[in-house]
Amino acid sequence: MSPLRLRYQTVEFGEMDVHIRTLRDTREFQDDDGRAAALGISSASWSLFGVIWASGQALARHMVDYEVSERRILELGCGIGLASLVLNNRGSDITATDFHPDAETFLLANIALNEGTPIPFHRTNWLDENSGLGRFDLIIGSDVLYDAELILPLAAFIDRHAQPACEVLIMDPGRGQRGRFSKKMVKQGYDWTQKRAHPGDSKADPYRGQLLRFRRGTNAITAEL
Repeated sequence: MSPLRLRYQTVEFGEMDVHIRTLRDTREFQDDDGRAAALGISSASWSLFGVIWASGQALARHMVDYEVSERRILELGCGIGLASLVLNNRGSDITATDFHPDAETFLLANIALNEGTPIPFHRTNWLDENSGLGRFDLIIGSDVLYDAELILPLAAFIDRHAQPACEVLIMDPGRGQRGRFSKKMVKQGYDWTQKRAHPGDSKADPYRGQLLRFRRGTNAITAEL
């Protein structure tokens, strides 16, 4: 099988530069040992973790100056991990998760590119009831509301790993599952708001997604969207 073709780029967020290694595009595929196939990841979806998506970039941009104070942070379905890298550059306590068997390898390479400190990574999915992750004060994710069958497991996963006082930020491009997910989160004790995300750097192709914010508890979660 031909070696993967990779792309190296620098993503600029104001004064912060994040150096990142990704797949060249979504046509790349390499699963020689069958690890992805054994997890049910098809050749068509294999590459989706390894590129920068608009929602991931929008979430990362939001994390550049978002108030995180001393909170323990979890990124859901991190993919290439751009938001986690931004938070790591800020010295935040960030843990990354993804189900893809190669997500950790790319994350480690990108941490090294940025001369960053180690980011704890757990390969897990939202059906995992014993991930060992513990609980977090802030949970973030981008484009995670893509499968109707996973909406309730995702909400339950968040609930298992959320502190009694917790904030959840989801960057959603609009795949039709926003309402169902939000209703479930409200049942779990969260209030929620949404607003249009800050547009991307390209005026020709601004990001039109929504940033969903869920809050539970009263432990000084006061940061503005």
